[in-house]
Amino acid sequence: MTVSNVLHFHTDAEIHKAAETARQTFRSGITRSLKYRRHQLEQLWRLIDDNTDLIIEALKKDLHKHKNETLLGELVPAKEEINDALKHLDEWAKDEKVVPALVNRVGVTCLKRKEPKGAALIISPWNYPFFLTIGPMVGAIAAGCTAVIKPSEVAPHSANVMTDLFARYLDNRAYIVINGAAQETTKLLEYKWDHIFYTGNGVVAKIIMRAAAQHLTSLTLELGGKSPAIIDEHANMAVTAKRIAFGKTFNAGQTCVAPDYVLITAKAQEKFIAELKKALEELYSKNPQSSNDYGRIINNRHFHRLSKVLHENKSGDIVIGGQTDEKDLYIAPTVIANVERDDKLMEDELFGPLLPMIQVADVDDAIEYINSKDEPLALYIFSSNKKFANKIMDSTRSGAVLVNDTLMHVAEGNLPFGGTGPSGMGAYHGKKSFEAFSHERSTMIKDLNPISEAAMSVRYAPYNDTNLKVARLVLESVPRFKKSFVLKHFKWIVFALIFGVGLKKFF
Repeated sequence: MTVSNVLHFHTDAEIHKAAETARQTFRSGITRSLKYRRHQLEQLWRLIDDNTDLIIEALKKDLHKHKNETLLGELVPAKEEINDALKHLDEWAKDEKVVPALVNRVGVTCLKRKEPKGAALIISPWNYPFFLTIGPMVGAIAAGCTAVIKPSEVAPHSANVMTDLFARYLDNRAYIVINGAAQETTKLLEYKWDHIFYTGNGVVAKIIMRAAAQHLTSLTLELGGKSPAIIDEHANMAVTAKRIAFGKTFNAGQTCVAPDYVLITAKAQEKFIAELKKALEELYSKNPQSSNDYGRIINNRHFHRLSKVLHENKSGDIVIGGQTDEKDLYIAPTVIANVERDDKLMEDELFGPLLPMIQVADVDDAIEYINSKDEPLALYIFSSNKKFANKIMDSTRSGAVLVNDTLMHVAEGNLPFGGTGPSGMGAYHGKKSFEAFSHERSTMIKDLNPISEAAMSVRYAPYNDTNLKVARLVLESVPRFKKSFVLKHFKWIVFALIFGVGLKKFF
C-alpha cells in the first residue's frame, strides 16, 4: 500500500449509511458474543503487528515522528490495551452478583449485567492518531458495541492507512471509518449515538456536548489544558531536567499531557536552566533541527499559532532555543524564563515545544497559581520530599498526578486516564475503557413462591401501624455508631419473626 496524503471525504449519503449500518448491526446482536469480540480484538492486534512499517511511514510523513516514538508512544501501548482486554474480557463481561439487602434475602437474586451501550461514535485527534483511535476502539469492541470512527483529517497519511486497514481487518458491518473535516463531523453529530468518545480540545468538545444533549447521549471527553510542573528547589535538578525535557519534546510537545509550564523558585531557576540545556543537547544535539529524533509541527496553521504566541509574549527571556523554520515546520525546544503570570503564553494550552517558566515564592504560591487556573489534565511534581508532594496533591485538582516524571502515567493501563472539569470527563484505559462503553444494568430476579411472598406480607394494604413498625425495623438501618452487639444482629431476629408471621398468614 502507498501511503497517500490525498484523503477522500465521505458524502452525506455515505455518512447516513454508516450510522444506520452501525445501529442495525448492533441490533442484530452479533457483537454481543464474547467469541465475536475476542476475534475482532485479535484482528485489531494483527492489524498493528502486520503493518507496523506502514504505520511508521505514515506517522513519519504526518509528524516527522521517529519510529521509536511511534512504537513506544503509539503501537506498543495500543497492543498492550488489546492484550489486557483479551486477558480480562471474560472477567469484565460476566454478570456481577451483589448481596441483597435484608428485605430481599429470600428468593431473590441481585446482579449487575454488563451490557454494551450500543452504536458509538469515536472522534480521534491528529497528534497520536493510532493510539488515540485504537485505545477507545478496544473499549468499544470489548464492551460489544459497534462504532463509527472519525480520524483527524489533519494527519491525512495516518487517516488513509487506518481507513484501508480497518476495512481489511475488522468487520465492516460493525466498525466503519468516516473521513472528513468540520462539515462531515457536524453531519455525524446529527445522528443519535449511544455513546460519543471525543479526544481533542475544549472548543470542539462544547460543540459535541451540545449535539449530544439533543439525544441525551453519554460522553467521554478526553481534552487537555495547561499541565504544570512544580519543582522543589531541593530536587535532583539533573534528573528533573532530563525528565521534563523528555515530556516536553516527545512528539515535539504535541501531547495533551506534556508539561505546559514550570513553577520554580528564583533560587532554583538558574541551576534548572543549566541542567535543562544540557539535557536537551544530550537528546537532540546542539542543533535539534538536524536530529532525526526530533519531530515537527503538524502543519502551517499550528506552526503560525505557536510562532505568534512565542513572538507576541510581553514578558520573559528566551534562555534556550527560539529558532523556527516555516518551510520545515520546525520550532526548536524553547524555554522562556521569567514569564509574567498574565502573559499570552499562559492563556491557552501551548501544545508545542515551548516551555514558559514562572517564578514562585514558595509551594503555597505555586498552589495558589494552579488553583487560579482551570483543572489541568496532568500535574507534575518534582520532589523527594513526601510532605511537599502531598501538600500539592491535597491542595489542588487535576486529571492525574505524576511525581518525579512526565507522561509515563498514560502508559499504565491499570490507572484510569481522564480529566476533570475543563480537562475532560470520563476515563479509559484497561477496564475503564470497557466500562466507558458499557451500561451496568441493575437486575433483580425474584421467585414466585409462597415462601418469598410470605416474607413480603407486611408491605401490602390494608396498612396498619404494626406492619409499619415491623417493615421499618427491616428496612431502616441503625447507624454503626449507635449499634450495640444486640442491635447488629437484631434485624435477623425481626426478619425471622416476620417470616414466621407471614408464613402463618399465608397458609
